[in-house]
Amino acid sequence: MIDLTIHKDKLQRAVERAKERNILIPTFAQMRDPSLVPEKVKNALKGVGLWDVNPLNLFRITWRNEPTMHGGTYGDVNFIELPSSLTGVDARIVVLCGKWFPTGCHKVGASFGCLVPRLVTGQFDPTYHKAVWPSTGNYCRGGAYNSKLLGCESIAILPAEMSRERFDWLSKIAGEVIATPGCESNVKEIFDKTWELRRTREDAVIFNQFDEMGNVLWHYQVTGKAIADAYESIKTADSRFAGACFTSGSAGTMSAGDYLKEQYPYAKLAVGEALQCPTLLNNGFGGHRIEGIGDKHVPWVHNVKNTDMVIAIDDEDSQNLLRMFNTEPGHKYLREVAGVPQETIDQLSLLGISGIANVLCCIKFAKYYELTSADVVATVATDSAEMYESRITELDEQQGKYSLLSAARDFSEHLRGVRTDSMQELTYADRKRVHNLKYYTWVEQQGKTYEEINAQWYDRDYWTGIHEQAAELDKLIDAFNAQTGVLEKIGKH
Repeated sequence: MIDLTIHKDKLQRAVERAKERNILIPTFAQMRDPSLVPEKVKNALKGVGLWDVNPLNLFRITWRNEPTMHGGTYGDVNFIELPSSLTGVDARIVVLCGKWFPTGCHKVGASFGCLVPRLVTGQFDPTYHKAVWPSTGNYCRGGAYNSKLLGCESIAILPAEMSRERFDWLSKIAGEVIATPGCESNVKEIFDKTWELRRTREDAVIFNQFDEMGNVLWHYQVTGKAIADAYESIKTADSRFAGACFTSGSAGTMSAGDYLKEQYPYAKLAVGEALQCPTLLNNGFGGHRIEGIGDKHVPWVHNVKNTDMVIAIDDEDSQNLLRMFNTEPGHKYLREVAGVPQETIDQLSLLGISGIANVLCCIKFAKYYELTSADVVATVATDSAEMYESRITELDEQQGKYSLLSAARDFSEHLRGVRTDSMQELTYADRKRVHNLKYYTWVEQQGKTYEEINAQWYDRDYWTGIHEQAAELDKLIDAFNAQTGVLEKIGKH
């Protein structure tokens, strides 16, 4: 459970900081359903850019923003549906789009779910503490951004081999940026740095997305509901929600699958990972290039008992499709040879590298279960191609200028060539094997207890108890906002 113990002295300092900086905090209910946001907040947002460092952008931590970079309020869930001319399968694949969050990534939601409970209980003192955000990329961006909006100092930690765009942006937002050795799969090195900070910095508060249950709570409440609403908006009399597929970074998004399986009991939930580092599939190791998913361990927040399948994606597929989806020769091939509608081609830049990997998971999932046009499979695009322009340039330098011949190769090999290899439907024993892998990282190295790892598996109320904490947190957020009085001041300037 998320600790909601109140610390009155530090809470009062957090309230005063929010009052000074005009910080109003949205509730989980408002992020799920922005129609609940006060009208004066909606009106004020019309003068605010999507990425502006403005506390009002806390109210844009939702999947339902208008898809515009400035002045938007709210609309329907932001998603695209990919046609079979692109995917090669009959099943309908629905992808929620993270580009229309502040920072261009849904990780602002996961980091909000981790920081805000500490603020509104007084466990985090913004006048003294520094929020430490260990991540393989986007989470520390979201954490640093939310820290800025919530009046807190931040320290971002991410691997040195992440894209240049991430470091350039963080240098302007985070108070401090620490690059650890390695690439996306070097999570242990990130954890080591957090322990060093714990030992040497009394003011450091670690918000580790891999073990923070606020990550679970936000995705269950907000992402899960958004996917369900997207499905309900396109379903027909014959439709069936077949399942959801998410690559595992912190595995926070997997908790959206917990929500979906409650709504659609026959749905299945698949977790994806890189073939070059098949930790869940084959207890493997190595490095890979699917930015934003971290490996070599099972995240503490992953409810493995509720996971039906593991799917490995070759990073060569996602890398080459990134170029195909974001170059004119690639678009020309898709349009003139593959027959993909222009509307879909125009939307492909909404998929970042991990988003492409998620789509490939859905394709493999659909092929394995022999899904039909009546079946709908859902996933998310954590971010967009905007975060990977330097990667496209690097691929051009390595492989030469992109051409129609390159596009024909990539379409055949990396899209149509996707098969049902390197995936496993999990039995009860398989699930427990994966769950037990948590022991070596979390109990032996990170200070979790033997009792709690068993509770995650055997206690049927362990995960549902966390999911249900949103109502209590919303009451604390409302009380915090009432003390600051910021809502009353909005619109008076």
